[in-house]
Amino acid sequence: MTPKRFLRLRQVLDRRQPDLTVLTDQVHKPHNLAAILRTCDAVGIMTAHVVLEHTAYRSRPGTSLGSERWVAVEPQTRIEHAIQQLRDSGHQVLAAHFSAQAVDFRSLDYTRPTALLLGAEKHGVSQTASAKADAHIVVPMMGMVASFNVSVAAAIVLAEAQRQRQHAGMYDRVQLEPDRYDATLFRWAHPVMAAYCDRHGLVYPELSDEGDILDLAAWRLRTGQTAGDDRSIDPEKSAR
Repeated sequence: MTPKRFLRLRQVLDRRQPDLTVLTDQVHKPHNLAAILRTCDAVGIMTAHVVLEHTAYRSRPGTSLGSERWVAVEPQTRIEHAIQQLRDSGHQVLAAHFSAQAVDFRSLDYTRPTALLLGAEKHGVSQTASAKADAHIVVPMMGMVASFNVSVAAAIVLAEAQRQRQHAGMYDRVQLEPDRYDATLFRWAHPVMAAYCDRHGLVYPELSDEGDILDLAAWRLRTGQTAGDDRSIDPEKSAR
């Protein structure tokens, strides 16, 4: 971990928007999901929610360009449960869905806690999901085709969310709570060591201002770890 790299991680994390997210409703094509995750990272989203009832979520690194390291994916199986959880946490759920009630996507306020609901490639947002959404939004179309590809629509709407939030200064101040910030920073800077700690239920070691792990030997003593505790990983190597 170089100081320049660590600074870059902190700059990105400083702009993360924990109250902005996407929720996909049976978007099953891996390249579309990967493209959506790439856009999520670009606009500062921390977590994406993926509902797939019959197919396990699979990543597609070639399209996402490693975005899944920076954007957490929360797989779920029931769209109504996913929507309710987001609404309970204070999010407005905006469905990209053509209906009589749909409004221009630019007319809504994305500085509020917001979840963008995106539907399956062929069928769009399900009837169950659309009924539970707070509003329906559409991207105006000027040609013969009726809609954009789901990943393109996500990029267009999220770019507007970014524009509004940037205008409101929401990228100029840290939005994350300190504990979540520190934990995320450690996972980004030292993913192998973080995985070791998570597997064994251990607290993360402290980091220096340059991103190096401070006093690994003292951390071992505090947590009761020895070099041979887990042959699948050597924490000392992962910390370098």
